Amino acid sequence: MTMSETPPAAGTGRATAGATGEPLPAELLDDGERMDSGELRALQLTRLRRTLRTAYDEVELYRRKFDDAGVRPEDCRTLEDLARFPFTTKADLHETYPFGMFAVPMSEVRRVHASSGTTGRPTVVGYTENDISMWADMVARSIRAAGGRPGHKVHVAYGYGLFTGGLGAHYGAERAGCTVIPVSGGMTARQVQLIQDFEPEIIMVTPSYMLTLLDEFERQGVDPRSTSLRTGIFGAEPWTEEMRAEIEERLGIHAVDIYGLSEVIGPGVAQECVETKDGLHIWEDQFYPEIVDPITDEVQRPGDEGELLFTSLNKEAMPVIRYRTRDLTRLLPGTARPAFRRMEKVTRRCDDMIILRGVNIFPSQVEEILLRTPGLAPHFQLRLSTRGRLDHMTVRVEARPGTAAGQRQDAASSVAASVKEGVGLSVEVEVVEPDTLERSVGKIRRVVDERSGR
Repeated sequence: MTMSETPPAAGTGRATAGATGEPLPAELLDDGERMDSGELRALQLTRLRRTLRTAYDEVELYRRKFDDAGVRPEDCRTLEDLARFPFTTKADLHETYPFGMFAVPMSEVRRVHASSGTTGRPTVVGYTENDISMWADMVARSIRAAGGRPGHKVHVAYGYGLFTGGLGAHYGAERAGCTVIPVSGGMTARQVQLIQDFEPEIIMVTPSYMLTLLDEFERQGVDPRSTSLRTGIFGAEPWTEEMRAEIEERLGIHAVDIYGLSEVIGPGVAQECVETKDGLHIWEDQFYPEIVDPITDEVQRPGDEGELLFTSLNKEAMPVIRYRTRDLTRLLPGTARPAFRRMEKVTRRCDDMIILRGVNIFPSQVEEILLRTPGLAPHFQLRLSTRGRLDHMTVRVEARPGTAAGQRQDAASSVAASVKEGVGLSVEVEVVEPDTLERSVGKIRRVVDERSGR
């Protein structure tokens, strides 16, 4: 941050600590959290104009896209002018693979991360030393918002490596003054043992893998509510309010949402504050959000649902302009951090939508039904196939341990009836043994499409 853009230390604000419920000490708020809305907008515009200039001057793809759209960096005189600039998509990142989106020489890049690349080439992102420091600051801010405090132990069960989750959580927890337990993913039985032995207050992991850990606690005869854990910071995949309720009930913790994506920086773009749990406050001093209609591309009015876009405001190695996340949400006024807008919890994505026999359905709709059905675990997969001339969907879901055969059959019938009533689709439901479906310590694969010609 340069002297000309340093935000003044405004009012201290008020928030509460997650694990204790006590007020958050004012000294734990950073400069960004102390800004009022006017100071924030002024800082955003300064950083936005600088980012647009860097992108145009240093990244050939952006120079071409801006020229094709008939806009130049100097055309951005207000934040609203950003709507005149072109989108960035994952296809752009694939086109420039591996390093064509970088705005600095490789000699200034200190780290490279990448997506899994399960659907083709991975998307590659780079970080300068300043980028890594800013990222750590945003994750540290997120951990504080979740109730984490200096001296807390943080069990990091996100995967380490090219995936941004593990190292992003790790550096942020250290920056927050916490003690990091860098377990990474896998070795479920060992994770359960380490939680009992090391007694962390916080766990950072995908929500689906947290449920796997809960199953393992119970398999070992350990009451999950007896552990030291007080807060879970969950991200890397959409999860529903029903899943939150189950985790909180079975584990006896606060379950809060963290949001991020590698193309923007990684985890720490937005965070749910534990005292409100009413959506994720976007750290807008670093990442500028917009909502557009995914069909018409028009910017939506405040409060309307649509596709979430992000423009980075302070990234050096790889700035992104109006990046289309494919996540569906809406923007709302800030609460626990008043200057920062909130985004609703993401449970759906544009590219998650299944069209089956002319009916639109999202995996989250099925998950909500499964979570309220006795005897069923929230581990499921939707398998799409073609039978004759018609598309068909089978819901494969694991039974909870100890669920009798008769109860499984009743549960399957209940789910099929609920999907038919709530969504308007006839589906087949197959209840399988516990631990049958493949787990993921990163992002879970909910849909397997085996339809002819797909």
